[in-house]
Parts: sequence; C-alpha cells; structure tokens
Amino acid sequence: MWTQIRDRIRSRGLRWTPQRRLILEVLEATQGHVTGSDLVERCRARDPDTTPSTVYRTLDVLEELGYVSHSHSAAGREEFHVLPTAEHAHLQCFHCGGTWELDAEEAAAVVRPVRRRFGFIADVGHLTISGRCADCAGRGQTEPS
Repeated sequence: MWTQIRDRIRSRGLRWTPQRRLILEVLEATQGHVTGSDLVERCRARDPDTTPSTVYRTLDVLEELGYVSHSHSAAGREEFHVLPTAEHAHLQCFHCGGTWELDAEEAAAVVRPVRRRFGFIADVGHLTISGRCADCAGRGQTEPS
C-alpha cells in the first residue's frame, strides 16, 4: 500500500521528495494514532532538518487520499490515525489518560439517539467521550489528575 501512495501523490501534480518519503517511512512504522508533533519528532530523529510545515502539509494530502484521518482528543489535541479501516470514535479516561476505540457500530449506537431527537448528524471520527475508565472508577478516582 505504501508504494502506491507515491504514485497517487505524483498523480496530483505534487513532487515526490526525500522529506515526503521519510514521512511515509515513519508513518509505515506507526501503529494506530500519532500526533503531528510526535510525527515531526520521529522524523527529526532521522533527519534533523524536517520542518513541521512539510509534515502537516503531507498529512493534509494523505488525509485527502484516505491514508490517514484526524480526530481530536478530549484535551483538544489533534491525532492522526494511520491507515484507518473504518470510522471510529474514542473513549478517554480523564484520570489515567488511557484511550480506547469505539468501532463504527458502537459509535453509531451512541449518536443514533442524538440524530433522532435533534436531527443532528455527528461526525463520529471526531467524537471523543471523556470520563473514567473501569479501573479508575473502581479505585474511586473522581478528579482528573
């Protein structure tokens, strides 16, 4: 899959640069979610001249092509999901910081009543539900850390 991305980038009239190749190599080694700043740092570990603007512009192109999708954590931090297979939402514990994915069917069950009642169509990929995970709730943790 990663080799076809180069061809798709070129077909859009964009150049295939060493920086874009590096970004794709780093993304290929990434499982799940990564923040843009984490991606910049991972690229800089291999090439200190990596610029954030190049990373973010490339992420925009990759999102348009469907190779990454972005969402926002409960803290508002933008995260990118690498090679998303399906739209999903997130749960985030405000105490321990743990995150879990709700698959599309589970997320649909959460937003369906909102659509019925308000006619509001939620963007499930941007849905993050904050609260306490079972472990923190079981330990009586009530306040964010």
